[in-house]
Amino acid sequence: MHARRSGDRSGGTTLEQAIARFLTYLTAERRASRHTVDAYRRDLEQLARFAREKAAANAEGRPAPARGKGKTAGKAPAAGGTQAADKAQAAGNGPAASKAHAPGEAPAAGEAAAAGEAPAVDGLDVLLLRSWLGSLARTHAPASIARKVGAARALLRYLERRGEVDKNAAAQLALPKVRRPLPTFLDVDAAAEVMEIPGAETAEGLRDRAILETLYGAGLRVSELCGLDLAHVDRQPSKASVRVIGKGDKERIVPLGSHALAAIERYLERRAELADPTTGARDPRALFLSRRGARIGVRRVQALVQRYGALGAGRADLHPHALRHTCATHLLDGGADLRAIQKLLGHASLATTQRYTHVSIDHLLKVYDAAHPMARKRSPS
Repeated sequence: MHARRSGDRSGGTTLEQAIARFLTYLTAERRASRHTVDAYRRDLEQLARFAREKAAANAEGRPAPARGKGKTAGKAPAAGGTQAADKAQAAGNGPAASKAHAPGEAPAAGEAAAAGEAPAVDGLDVLLLRSWLGSLARTHAPASIARKVGAARALLRYLERRGEVDKNAAAQLALPKVRRPLPTFLDVDAAAEVMEIPGAETAEGLRDRAILETLYGAGLRVSELCGLDLAHVDRQPSKASVRVIGKGDKERIVPLGSHALAAIERYLERRAELADPTTGARDPRALFLSRRGARIGVRRVQALVQRYGALGAGRADLHPHALRHTCATHLLDGGADLRAIQKLLGHASLATTQRYTHVSIDHLLKVYDAAHPMARKRSPS
């Protein structure tokens, strides 16, 4: 990437070794969620594969293979070419032959590439990264490319702090323009219809009503809702709230509305009915239980929200995050402060919360009509 000073600080560290240490750092020190770590792993492993193929192609003096195509596609080898290469390798001659190295000595970049080994972190220069992004542009959306650039930047920033690279080459990459879609949300009437669909005859129906009311009333992420324990709920009417463990294990207190609190109270009266049919066992801590008494899972909540969305609002595409968006949008329409909504939702950046201002145009028009002197209706004389 850049000229190294004497005493190479990377010590022959391969890109894969650096990625493994970076993922461990994210898990152990940054306490990133499993989903975040998995996303970084997929993106960075893709970068490592591209770097390896690129280095191998350069070592053999041929163009790097296109993504998704075989290395030998398009042209058959010359007659006898494979046999000649095999003989040369067996004799210790030719480019396929590997060289012996002293103990602890890393192979040269070309030799490592020819052997199929991962390149060193020094190989992550701007040209390689731009070549990688060029290959992604043919098959990936701008949002996916922007995420992968972010992963490369985070890795190189980590290595730069540790002194293993001189400069973060990914910082020179230009991010593609990403058009973020407006959040999906329900209007007030549609949200009320969805809340009223679950029946009150069974424990499952009461649980589903409590789940919907909590998602909409408190604006929780689905993972936060599934992680709620009984001890996290303060059921005193004067200060009804839930203690939520959000992204990055950050804790926040979220108030519960009267409808959500009432739904939770009715569900808790029959929570004991949700138990394993054979043993009668149930999770003693979890607030929301499955039919068999285990902590309810994210997939199950997604399925029931989709079902009730189709039944109540004709929205088969409804998902738990849409109820979170609906909560934020209705709060903003009702006059809530943007900073208060940010704190309620647990957004790290106000820019994320500001997305909801784009879907509150009706409220903005009402304020304009009521406040602007050129918009106010003249009273009849």
